Amino acid sequence: MLSVANLLGSFLSRSSGGSTAKIGSFQWVHTSYHKPGLLLEMAQSVIPPLTFNTHKGLAGRIAVIGGSKEYTGAPYFAAISALKVGADLSHVFCTEGASPVIKSYSPELIVHPILESKFAVHETSEWLEKMHAVVLGPGLGTDPVICLDIAKNILEEVKKKNLPLVVDADGVFLLTEYPDIIKSYGKAILTPNVVEFERLFQKVMGEKPKPEEPVLAVKVLSRALGNVTIVKKGHNDIISDGENVKKDHNDIISDGENVLVCCSEGSPRRCGGQGDLLSGAMGTFSYWAHKAIERGTDNALLSLYGPNLCAAYAACLLTKDHHLKHCLNRLVLDHFGWNKCNM
Repeated sequence: MLSVANLLGSFLSRSSGGSTAKIGSFQWVHTSYHKPGLLLEMAQSVIPPLTFNTHKGLAGRIAVIGGSKEYTGAPYFAAISALKVGADLSHVFCTEGASPVIKSYSPELIVHPILESKFAVHETSEWLEKMHAVVLGPGLGTDPVICLDIAKNILEEVKKKNLPLVVDADGVFLLTEYPDIIKSYGKAILTPNVVEFERLFQKVMGEKPKPEEPVLAVKVLSRALGNVTIVKKGHNDIISDGENVKKDHNDIISDGENVLVCCSEGSPRRCGGQGDLLSGAMGTFSYWAHKAIERGTDNALLSLYGPNLCAAYAACLLTKDHHLKHCLNRLVLDHFGWNKCNM
């Protein structure tokens, strides 16, 4: 089985964007650099070494908040991809009706059927004390009680505990209704698709984004939300926290824009669940990246861009694979794996 680091390298080698890409009026935004492999090295630098000195849980305990009667696949794919990338434990907090289905998919997932309970927020909050990162939204549904009340209050608990947070799918719907609840939360990464991005942009900015200026739209929305990191998913995944890079580092950054674009070629077939794989992987990478910053890093790009952009880029790069033309998610999962003994 290939290691995550090797997979990242193989995908980077076939990126379709070269070193930079011209998108809209932005002269150049960086996709990979004129010094080959720098983005890959940034991603690899946060992956914890596999040693005999660690115990279960230290590589990541990830919580997925989602799963309803209609949508059981989404939380499964998010949670299992977090495990396959390298997290030690993956929890799913879902409705009672979704629980037996998700449990039947995999015995490796820890499933909590509590989202409909009157104590849902309190019980989830207690479990969050043990978590390292949270993915909110896959399969959550848009039920007003669960999505707009319970999930909203759980999000507030995540913020109180200062946990890395990835908001995807129906979690983005929640933010479209209440955008202020995510404002200025520095550990948040939002992963809207094109339609979700347009709705959120229109809610926050009062107008539609200009399709000819996709990078500018991501930066503008990020700044309006207090510089939370946004990953606008698409043929090219645009990643920004709305900030400008403050300084050059050995001529790595020349345009001053804190934007990464993942141009690695993915499958032309767009099927349900691909975003869930991305959000789960991003949850694991987010914990790893924040941990790397906490313990101190000598990787210049990680220091420059910060943990959110690093985690987002690494997850986007990992989950794209143009060889799988049919792109069933269970086949994509077969390519995820963590075997770092040979690194």
